[in-house]
Amino acid sequence: MRLPPLNALRAFEVAARCLSFSKAADELSVTPAAISHQIKGLEEWLGVALFKRLNRAVMLTDEGQTYVIGVRDGLSTINMATEKLGKQDAVGPLTVGTLPSFAVRWLLPRLSRFREQYPDIDVRLDALDRLTDFAKDNVDLVIRYGGGNYPDLFVERLLTEESLFPMCSPSLLEGKNPLLTPDDLRNHTLLHDDLRVDWSTWLAAAGVKGLDPTKGPSFNDSSMVLMAAIAGQGVALGRSTLAADDLSAGRLIKPFEMELKAGNAYFIVCPKEYAERPRIVAFRNWLFEEAASDPGRFMSSTNEDG
Repeated sequence: MRLPPLNALRAFEVAARCLSFSKAADELSVTPAAISHQIKGLEEWLGVALFKRLNRAVMLTDEGQTYVIGVRDGLSTINMATEKLGKQDAVGPLTVGTLPSFAVRWLLPRLSRFREQYPDIDVRLDALDRLTDFAKDNVDLVIRYGGGNYPDLFVERLLTEESLFPMCSPSLLEGKNPLLTPDDLRNHTLLHDDLRVDWSTWLAAAGVKGLDPTKGPSFNDSSMVLMAAIAGQGVALGRSTLAADDLSAGRLIKPFEMELKAGNAYFIVCPKEYAERPRIVAFRNWLFEEAASDPGRFMSSTNEDG
C-alpha cells in the first residue's frame, strides 16, 4: 500500500487548520515556501487540488475538506500510538547484567531504593561472569568491570578506579598473633580471589619477604572472599568498591595503609540505540546518585581519582 509522505500530510493538516501557509510555517518552524512545496507535492501525488489559492489567503476545496478529516484522524491515531509506546518503554521489566560479586555486594543492597523511586520498573538481574552479547542475550544494560574499551557501545564510567588492600575481621587484631604490621601476615591465612587480584604484588610493594603469596584457600568469586574474611577465616586482598559497605559498618577493617590501584573500574554499557530509552535513563541516573554517595569512593587513603 502506497502512502503519501508523512511530512506533507502534516503540513497539509496544519495549513488546513490555519487556512494560512504563513501561520502553518510558523507552527512547524519552516518557511512558507516549504509549506507551499509540501502541499503542491501532495496535490500532485493525489492528483487533486486541496486548496484554492486566493490573492492573500487560501481556502480548502471540497476535496480538501473531505481529505483533511481523514488525515486528521490518521495523524491523531499515530500520535496516540506513539505516546502509548513511549509510556510502555518507561515502565515494565529492565534486565541488567553484571558480575555476581558486584550484584551481591553493591547492587542488591541498594535496589530497594530504586524500587521506591520507580515502582513501575521491574529490575531483573542477570548475574554472569562472562561478557554479555547484546545481539543474543536478552539484556538491556550491563555494568562491566574493566578498562572501559567497549567498541561500538554506549559507555559511561560509573565508579572510579578501585583500590586493592588487605582487609579482615576486627578479631584478627587480637589474640595470640595480632595483625599489627604487614610482616604479621605470615601468621595468618591469605584468602585469594583467583580471578582478580594478586597477593604477590601487594606483598612486594609492602616490602614483605619470605612469605609464600600463593598459599591459602582461593575462591572464584570476590564476594565469597569477603564473606570468608568477615568470618575471621583469614585476610583478603579485597576491592574497595565491593567491600565498602562492610568496611563502613565495621564488619571488615583495613589494617594497613598500603594499597594498590586495581587498574580497572565499573562502567555502564549498552547498545547506543538503547541509551536514551526512558527505563534505561532512569536506571542510569539512579546508579549515578548511588555512586555519588558510595563509601567505596572514600576508602582510598590517597584520595586519588581513577
